[in-house]
Amino acid sequence: MLIRISLIIALVAGLATAGINLFQVRAKFETLKTDRNNERSLKEQAQTELATTRQQLNQTTAQLKKAEEELTTARKERDEAVATAETQSRRAAQLDEELKKTRATLEDARAELARWNAAGVPVEQVAEVVRLNRRLLEQVDVQKQEIEALIRANARLTNELARVLGGSEYVVRLPAHLRGKVIAYDPKWDFIVVNVGEEQGVLEHGELLISRNGQLVGKAVVRTVEKNRAVANLVPGWKLGEPVEGDEVIPAHPAS
Repeated sequence: MLIRISLIIALVAGLATAGINLFQVRAKFETLKTDRNNERSLKEQAQTELATTRQQLNQTTAQLKKAEEELTTARKERDEAVATAETQSRRAAQLDEELKKTRATLEDARAELARWNAAGVPVEQVAEVVRLNRRLLEQVDVQKQEIEALIRANARLTNELARVLGGSEYVVRLPAHLRGKVIAYDPKWDFIVVNVGEEQGVLEHGELLISRNGQLVGKAVVRTVEKNRAVANLVPGWKLGEPVEGDEVIPAHPAS
C-alpha cells in the first residue's frame, strides 16, 4: 500500500515538474518568438532605411554632378567672356591708334595741300607734282647706288694698281669699321668664307684677323670677293687653331 502511495506521489510530482518545465519552455519559446519578430522587424526597417539612404545618395550624387557640370559650363562661359572682352579692348585700342594715325595723316595732308596752295600750285596738279617728285627721288636713289658701285670699283682698281706698282711691299688696307663672321671653313684647302664682301669694302689681297672670344685664331688673305661675301686663304704660320663657323674677322691693316 505504501509503495502504491509512493508511486502515485512520485507520478504526481513528476507530472507537476513536467508541467512547470513545459510552462517555462513555452514562456521561453514565446520570448524567442517575440525577439525573432522584433529582429525581423528591425532588419526590414534597416533595409528600408538603407534603400532610402541609397536612393537619396544617388539623387545627391546626380545633383552634385549636375552642379559640377553647370559650374564648369559657367566657368567656361566666363573665361570666353573675359577673352572676348580683352580682344575687344585690344581691338578698340588698335582702332583708336589707327584713328589717331589717320587724323595725323589727314592733318599732314591738309598742311601739305595748304603749302601747295601757298606755292600757287592748283589742286588738280598736286598729284602730278607728287608723282614727279617720287620719280625724281627714285632716280636719285638709283644714281646714288650707281655712284657707290663706281666708288667701290674705283677702290678695287686703285688697290690693284697700287699693288702692281708697289709690289710685295704694298699693304691692302680695309675699312676700319669692317666686322664680319666666318660662315664656312674648308680644312682640306685651308680657306674660309666670310659674310662680308664688296659692298662692305672688302678688297682682294686684304688681310683678315680671325678671332674667337677675344683670342686670335689665325690670319687669312682675301682671294675672291663677291657682293656680300668673300673667300680668304689662311696664312701659313699664323694658324693658331681651327676656324669654326661664327668666328669674328676684322681687318689686319685697317684704313686710317
